[in-house]
Amino acid sequence: MSEVAQQPQVDVIRLSGGSVARVRRVAPERPWAWLAAGWKDFLAAPGFGLLYGLMFTLGGAGLTLLFWWLDIFWSILPLAAGFMLVAPVLAVGLYETSRRLELGGSVRAADAFGAWWRYVPRLAPMGLVLTLFLMAWARFAQIVFALFFSGNPPRPEPAYVVDLFLSPTSIPFLLIGCAIGGVLAAFVFAISVVSIPVMMDRDINVVSAIGLSLATVKRNFWVMALWAWLIVLFAGAGIATLYLGLMVTLPILGHATWHAYRDLITWED
Repeated sequence: MSEVAQQPQVDVIRLSGGSVARVRRVAPERPWAWLAAGWKDFLAAPGFGLLYGLMFTLGGAGLTLLFWWLDIFWSILPLAAGFMLVAPVLAVGLYETSRRLELGGSVRAADAFGAWWRYVPRLAPMGLVLTLFLMAWARFAQIVFALFFSGNPPRPEPAYVVDLFLSPTSIPFLLIGCAIGGVLAAFVFAISVVSIPVMMDRDINVVSAIGLSLATVKRNFWVMALWAWLIVLFAGAGIATLYLGLMVTLPILGHATWHAYRDLITWED
């Protein structure tokens, strides 16, 4: 980004490629409106939404069973947290569905699922960035686990797992793990909350998109903090129901993210 001009309710941001974005300051309750719009889009294309969510339900359940079978049960929680880091780029098909519904067009599964391929040249750098954060999180989780358990993984028996998380000795382990994951998740949220919809909607490079996303979070800090908590709540509820809830919560969040972008950013053509 090359120039920022402050206005009472809008930041006018001139991007390096010549595009001019207007970042709006929105009311604190706007995240609820985004969720309502996401729910409306989900109802408008329920078959696609459920199918999209089912893919991630099956993927999460499959990886959990695999980790259990490989006797690396301790990796399941980092897996769930890591999903949150890369979810923004996995929801491209949902953004495309909302974009088409907004334009009044029809929604076909081929168009929505094909969005990944159509936008690969634009989104690949952002996918790489999020993948690097996922790899960093996996390494941090491995290190923290090794420090507290000396390389001896907890057994997957339910009674042992309950004792593990209720034991006073597990408190530092959980606090440190949550702190590291929270910092990574907060930063990933800040750089990706609108950057991927922006890169789908406009031919903008990843650096400019990330800068615009950071400017949006700065302009609407408490609104975006609420939005982040709602994302964690909905995604966490989906994961906690043995991934079944993701069939509904993930599509709603994906659709709502598109509406958040459209509410927060306008363009001067």
